[in-house]
Amino acid sequence: MHCPFCRHPDSRVIDSRTSDDGLSIRRRRQCPECGRRFSTTETASLSVIKRSGVGELFSRDKVVAGVRKACQGRPVTDSDLAILAQRVEESIRQTGASQIDANEIGLAILTPLRELDEVAYLRFASVYQAFDSLDDFEAAIGALRASHTASDAVSDA
Repeated sequence: MHCPFCRHPDSRVIDSRTSDDGLSIRRRRQCPECGRRFSTTETASLSVIKRSGVGELFSRDKVVAGVRKACQGRPVTDSDLAILAQRVEESIRQTGASQIDANEIGLAILTPLRELDEVAYLRFASVYQAFDSLDDFEAAIGALRASHTASDAVSDA
């Protein structure tokens, strides 16, 4: 890290703290040449490899925009969507990968969206998983019903 004052190519870390959201680290540094102190903020970048092969930075806003379409007319608030996008980003970052396929983001969206709103989940899954027929919808609805039956049996026990 170059000193912003004298451009010395080295600095010493005096203190490190994670940010409130846990996605960045604030470091207090001191230049061994001029002795002045400065702060840096470090974040880990997460790149998304799109189907076309082009890479771009991960964006929670894009997750929210994609899911918002599936949630139109449903009782889902903007804060619900923000929490969903945060959960998706956290699950992706937990993999430890710095690059991830767009397909993996779609898979990471499905579980929290299913918990948030099942109708929105079916809408998103129908586009994302390219449902071609009524059989695809029936299979997805059957899986939802089976999970409800299993969770009801667990709660009754």
